[in-house]
Amino acid sequence: MSEGRTPAQIEADINRRRQELAATLDEIAVRVHPKTVAADVRVKVADAVDRTAGRAYVAANRVVSDVRGRVVTEDGEPRMDRIVPVAVALVVVVGLAGIAMNRRRR
Repeated sequence: MSEGRTPAQIEADINRRRQELAATLDEIAVRVHPKTVAADVRVKVADAVDRTAGRAYVAANRVVSDVRGRVVTEDGEPRMDRIVPVAVALVVVVGLAGIAMNRRRR
């Protein structure tokens, strides 16, 4: 024992430490409780989904802006020299797919 401490001081110190330990154990019990763990997991999953959705939005916005920049002038006028070849190619692909489907049915 340290010098100068009375039994009452030692007892008060023990009681204080006992209360601190009880508070620590209560906190641990709350942290490991299944509902708390599940809530923490839900928060982490929601954050991950939000981050992923945010990244997807930014990526999609970037693609749309890039495509818009390629097919529309700065004045907002369509660039027919770029739109027409893409439209023709799309019509050809859809037509070939339709022909192939008709041949499979027969």
